[in-house]
Amino acid sequence: MYDPIAVQPLRDELTRAGFSELRTPRDVDEALSAKGTSLVAVNSVCGCAAGQARPGLALAAKDPNAPEKLLTVFAGVDAEATARARAYFTGYPPSSPSIAILRDGRLVFMLERRDIQQMDAPRVAAALQDAFASIAAGAEAPPAPGALGLPAH
Repeated sequence: MYDPIAVQPLRDELTRAGFSELRTPRDVDEALSAKGTSLVAVNSVCGCAAGQARPGLALAAKDPNAPEKLLTVFAGVDAEATARARAYFTGYPPSSPSIAILRDGRLVFMLERRDIQQMDAPRVAAALQDAFASIAAGAEAPPAPGALGLPAH
C-alpha cells in the first residue's frame, strides 16, 4: 500500500480533469453496471507509464466523443475497488496503469501498461480518441493494437 498523502497529487491530476474516484467495490459496481459508456483509468505511481497515462487521459477527456462517465481507481491504495474494476476487464491480466472503456458494463476497449509504456501523453490521447470515435460509430470490438500503431501482442 502506498501512502495516501503521497499519492494525492496523482489522484488530483485525474479529478481535476473531470474523473470521479471509485474507492470501494460498491462504488465500482454502481458505476459500471449502469447503462452508458465509461472510461475507467487504473491510476498508479508507475513513473514509466502513469506519467504518460494521466496527462493523456486529461487530453482525451476533452474530446467531444469522450464517454459520459470518466472514472478512476487507484492501484496500491484502493486495492478492493481496483480488484473489482479489474473484474470487468475480462480477458486482460491486472495492469497498472491501464485504461478501459466499457459500454453497459461490457469491456469494449483496453490499453494495458505495456501499450501505454510505448506512448507519450499525446499518443495515449490519440489512441483513446480513436477508440471513442469507433465506439461512437457503433463499433462492437476494440480496434486491434496494430490499428493504433502499437505492436501486436
